[in-house]
Amino acid sequence: MLEVKNLTCLRDERFLFSDLSFIVSAGDIVQIDAPNGAGKTSLLRLLAGLSRAESGNVLWRQQDIRHQRQQWHSELLYLGHQPGVKALLTPLENLAFCHPDGDRHQLLAALDAVELTGFEDLAVAQLSAGQQRRVALARLWLSRAPLWILDEPLTAIDKSGVEKLMARFTQHARQGGALIVTSHQDLPALNLPVRKIRLADAEAN
Repeated sequence: MLEVKNLTCLRDERFLFSDLSFIVSAGDIVQIDAPNGAGKTSLLRLLAGLSRAESGNVLWRQQDIRHQRQQWHSELLYLGHQPGVKALLTPLENLAFCHPDGDRHQLLAALDAVELTGFEDLAVAQLSAGQQRRVALARLWLSRAPLWILDEPLTAIDKSGVEKLMARFTQHARQGGALIVTSHQDLPALNLPVRKIRLADAEAN
């Protein structure tokens, strides 16, 4: 599905990683493992096409993502480190904006999956940091994108929420999807193997 070829990332005249290559296939769950400042978020932004590498290529279905941006973004769900939701809108309105093809029942079911029932009509600005994060994560129950790229999805999520996310990750992979995830901790209670790619000293192990 996704192939990374000899990717090199330079930030502030410092190489975060160089000549990084790996493949992500259907059913894969890949965790990017690295200390703070080693380039996890930078790598995800390169994969999503939100920034450009010093050198190297990112291929989706054997074609460079730069040459098929519309197709690439239609098959990708990217959730960054920040929630990326509109503070003046309600959780329900945020989901409707991102998924206009979803009906009200589907949107409410997604919010229920992340334990936001009863908060659907409050402005996001009135919610806690963890609740705002869950508004973004509710998209995982609505997205049909085969590849999910998730930056620190477990941040500010309680134990019950983590268990539901792990179940959703497993379901997505078993249905032929793939995930690339960053996390400061091992992904808990997954029933599928997790492949780790470590960024350290500008190399992947």
